[in-house]
Amino acid sequence: MQIRVGYELIYDCVQPTPMMLLLNVHHSRVADLVAPDHVTTEPAVAVHGYRDGFGNWCSRLVAPRGRIRIASSAIVNDTGQPDPVVPSAPQLAVQDLPDDVLVFLLGSRYCETDHLSETAWRLFEHSPPGWGRVQAICDFVHSHIRFDYMAARPTRTAWEVYHERVGVCRDFAHLAVALCRCMNIPARYCTGYLSDIGVPPPYSDMDFAGWFEAYLGGNWYTFDPRNNEPRIGRILVGRGRDAVDVPLSNAFGLNTLTGFKVWTDEIGAAPLAAQG
Repeated sequence: MQIRVGYELIYDCVQPTPMMLLLNVHHSRVADLVAPDHVTTEPAVAVHGYRDGFGNWCSRLVAPRGRIRIASSAIVNDTGQPDPVVPSAPQLAVQDLPDDVLVFLLGSRYCETDHLSETAWRLFEHSPPGWGRVQAICDFVHSHIRFDYMAARPTRTAWEVYHERVGVCRDFAHLAVALCRCMNIPARYCTGYLSDIGVPPPYSDMDFAGWFEAYLGGNWYTFDPRNNEPRIGRILVGRGRDAVDVPLSNAFGLNTLTGFKVWTDEIGAAPLAAQG
């Protein structure tokens, strides 16, 4: 299967504005790229690429005063298989975890393990350790939170999601990540493209999606509490402790986002939902 992915972001800046972007397909999928996803801008400006501390491919540029269009499109080979499900994957004791995994046990900006620890143990102490416990957390988050795109708030934390019981995909992921960490399961936040391939209509408007990965049995596995079912055509862009580590863009100056489109379509199939 081949999937065409891409985006178009349009900003209006009041002065020359430095920007950091995290919009490229993750290096773990580079071998699957049929056509590269170079960042292009109108007007043309210099774009500098670098790796961040989590291995994500990022870009830097200075947007001129006025309007700038930032866009990319790529074709990605995909197996067409849904996310793996491995119910036998065990939970490792903290002392047996690799050193580089330990950071994903700690609290972070949007995942306040100190606030949620007592709640997590009350809810999941008797769940089966390992895959079953992570799935129990996803089941809880999926049923506890009401998805509402209009209720999106960039400052909402996992603690607030738990009490407000509403949010978007990143909020679902943040709460699940925090609960996993409270139960001594390393978890990291992910962002990327998620198509509606294999999902019956009606289709949602396209956007970048948020999910998470849990470390079980020596491997990282994908979990998605928002959809709470294996999906086809998930294409990773970035990983980090939470959304603060993988923002699509950071602008260091006043700006207005005036246009936003995302697409992810199976080549040869009818286009999915309208971009939004």
